Amino acid sequence: MDFYNEKLELNVPEHIAIILDGNGRWAKKRFLPRNAGHLQGSRVLERICDDAIEIGLKYLTVYVFSTENWKRSESEVQGLMKILRNYLKTCIKRAREKNMKVVILGKQDMLDEDIIRSINELEESSKNNTGLVFQIALNYGARDEMVRAMRKMTKDMIDKGIAPEMITEDMFASYLDTADAPDPDLIIRTSGEKRISNFLLWQCAYSEFDFPEVLWPDFNKKRLIEAVERYNKRDRRFGGVKEE
Repeated sequence: MDFYNEKLELNVPEHIAIILDGNGRWAKKRFLPRNAGHLQGSRVLERICDDAIEIGLKYLTVYVFSTENWKRSESEVQGLMKILRNYLKTCIKRAREKNMKVVILGKQDMLDEDIIRSINELEESSKNNTGLVFQIALNYGARDEMVRAMRKMTKDMIDKGIAPEMITEDMFASYLDTADAPDPDLIIRTSGEKRISNFLLWQCAYSEFDFPEVLWPDFNKKRLIEAVERYNKRDRRFGGVKEE
């Protein structure tokens, strides 16, 4: 059987999240500017979305730009924003064609007005789509997400008279950016780096992790399927003990 047609033999998790790491190193190896790596990374992301749909994934979350990434050089940040503008415009059309629902995670302050308009148009135009739910973490940091959630929850506690003892994990989770999505089953970080970098800290409590030794611009469907195959070999216990 052709490797790329193994959909029925894969136990595909419901939700995969990916930390897109290695664009800069990919460019450096080719004596290119860092933003050339980011541009190639955006092209790979389009293909991986198609691959996710093809293998039957329901939720795909990608870490595109963190709250810490503003610390990079001005030229790199401006280059990233230019790539982002083009990507969002393209994504509006692709979401319609692929029946994707697109959700942007993170906060919008510090983003330029035209980017915010594109985000709003993308989310509004795709909100009723019923295919892959594609979550883009943009100007996102998990600690910031939890602080924002706590602020919203505290306001509701005051306004609605909610007692502290009424707070549950599910209640807190309902204030997170990812409130409408299940927690990720599998988190992939490309480039081989083994850290989570302030990504989905609440949601990853029982996630499986995979760290392929491949830079993001070289990631492809074969690598995605290999990660799913490794995931299939895991024994997920969610804190319990497997009965003999």
